[in-house]
Amino acid sequence: MKEVMAVIRMNMISKTKEALLDAGFPSISCRKVAGRGKKKVDFSLVEDLLSGGNESMSSTVAESISEGHRLIPKRLITIVAKDDDIKKIVDIIIAINQKGNPGDGKIFVLPVLDSIRVRTGETGEIAI
Repeated sequence: MKEVMAVIRMNMISKTKEALLDAGFPSISCRKVAGRGKKKVDFSLVEDLLSGGNESMSSTVAESISEGHRLIPKRLITIVAKDDDIKKIVDIIIAINQKGNPGDGKIFVLPVLDSIRVRTGETGEIAI
């Protein structure tokens, strides 16, 4: 068993859930998260704005350009599945979310040692 963790854009969650459901993967967990990537800010743009003379406008624009302090809202999807299903799940998430832009998301695949269904006490793959 493995766990797929995918961080995706907020506006892509419905399409992703529908695609996973259509492919036979209805069981997912989803939560709101916030984070940031490694995108660098080009501070020369900020300097150019400040040298333009309109400092009140420039500081507002400069703050919106600078993403060094902002956390971007995203969605975190987690799916525990059989090893044989992981490639299909990852391919679906990529197909729906890949737009070729920074911030399209990240996918992590982790091993799962065991699963237990609370209601029945079943363990292993049968519990998922």
